[in-house]
Amino acid sequence: MGREKFGVAVSEELVDELEGLVDECADLGASRSEIVEAILTAYFQSDVDHVARVRELIIRRREEDL
Repeated sequence: MGREKFGVAVSEELVDELEGLVDECADLGASRSEIVEAILTAYFQSDVDHVARVRELIIRRREEDL
């Protein structure tokens, strides 16, 4: 399986949460990229309606920013 690199901009709140996970997984030597990939893997392997859930999250996030 190949790898694809891409940049993403996330809120400081999410960066803080991600850094917390990096700290908690220090014994594994997990990088931010590895943790984000694990989160995405878990999400896409779940039984939720991904399109509906992503749309809901985007709408909720935008309403917070208004």
